Amino acid sequence: MHRSSPQASPLPRTALCELLGCRHPVLLAGMGGVSRAELVAAVTEAGGFGFLGMVREPLALIRTEVEHVRRRTDRPFGVNLIPAATDPQLLHEQVALCIALRVPVVGLFWDVHHAVIARLREAGTVVVHQVGSAGEALLAQEAGAQALIAQGVEAGGHVRGRLPLAQLLSQVLSVTGVPVAAAGGLADGRDMARVLAQGAQAAVLGTALLATQESFAHDYHKQRVVQARAGDTVLTEDFHINWPPHAAVRVLANSVTRCERGDPCAAGRTVIGEEEGRPIYLFSTDSPLRSMTGNFEAMALYAGKGVDRITSVEPAGERVSRIVAEAARHWRLLEGEPVEVASPVCYAADVERDRHAPVIARLDELLEAERAGARVTLRSAAQAQDGEMRELIEAVHRDEVQWCAMLMRAIRSLQGTPSSRTGDFYDKAMAFEKLDERLAFLNRGQGWVVKKLRELLPMVDDASIREGLAEMLRAHEANLDKVNRRLGLVRPAH
Repeated sequence: MHRSSPQASPLPRTALCELLGCRHPVLLAGMGGVSRAELVAAVTEAGGFGFLGMVREPLALIRTEVEHVRRRTDRPFGVNLIPAATDPQLLHEQVALCIALRVPVVGLFWDVHHAVIARLREAGTVVVHQVGSAGEALLAQEAGAQALIAQGVEAGGHVRGRLPLAQLLSQVLSVTGVPVAAAGGLADGRDMARVLAQGAQAAVLGTALLATQESFAHDYHKQRVVQARAGDTVLTEDFHINWPPHAAVRVLANSVTRCERGDPCAAGRTVIGEEEGRPIYLFSTDSPLRSMTGNFEAMALYAGKGVDRITSVEPAGERVSRIVAEAARHWRLLEGEPVEVASPVCYAADVERDRHAPVIARLDELLEAERAGARVTLRSAAQAQDGEMRELIEAVHRDEVQWCAMLMRAIRSLQGTPSSRTGDFYDKAMAFEKLDERLAFLNRGQGWVVKKLRELLPMVDDASIREGLAEMLRAHEANLDKVNRRLGLVRPAH
């Protein structure tokens, strides 16, 4: 077993680094088939954190891969499982094996599977859940996930949501209270620095680490990634065999995406390859691996939108080290160069922060309320039996998430640090079992927000923040009226 000497990271060590036990805030995506022991160990030894991609894999392979990782490194690593794409009995056995092998971290993706999360947490396993929306992030957090990965639509492979990473990350950060990593089209140090500056606690790399010597992807796939240009990726549902319906993937365009291979939903299956006796079907989610033979061009050539910045196949450790070093340089530019302690300039930020302290405190108070409102509406929409009522609550939920993100950005722009409090509003609201009563209570909270916004607006100097708050005020007043009309109430004149 190789034991590398610990080195300080040039980037900030985040709470997620502490939770996972890695030096650098960079994670290897748990790419099915591609992220095997050799790649996981190389990334982990370079100071990052690696997930073995073990979706639907047999128990013998999981055991072998875990053992191989442990022979190569003494650092923590994880196993990535996908309940929605796995036979229930196999999933049960996979989870049991991960617990028996004392795998320190398990990554999950797609639907939030409460029973699996509870079982892993009870065994002391750290659970990281990848999500594609703020609502899903809340569900995963409430189910027990200790960290989240916000996956933007730019990501390669299976894509859960439809929001650009910057927008999704802002929303997830604003409504949750656990560490959040960012995924989706990240390929170099600039990308990594950007998401760290936005508040992510790590960057997740997939395509960038697929095109490495240690990756288990077939050379054909690696070369297609290296040769790809910006815009060569497409989001499609053509590759669907082995996954739940309507599960989109981002791949490099090929004969399948150009509709040259027939109808993906037609009856019957066509074999286009083989892996150790297992047939690989046209339109399946299998991507070309070292262990496969067949028509690779027609397989799922997963790649994210950052593919044009990947121009060579190199050792994974070297790529991680270079990306981290580049991220550190850009991080210093984004954060500002340090100044001498004796210089009066060094006090400028503190003075500015103190000047804005009353506004920051009120913004944070509103953020706490909106975060609680987002949780209440998410739960309430799921419980609504009436279609119109559910649509109304879902619309209010989307607004709450939007304002959470806006408030967090405003706080950060004033050099403040947003809190992760939710207060007791959520518990009080959810104590109302009847949905109408709960919505009436929620509307009283909305009324409180309207009052606070009116008080706050005259205190705000920044035109952009003031405009956002004014829009938030108008939206809350409109939602008050909509919910009151639904409940048969009349809002008092103001």
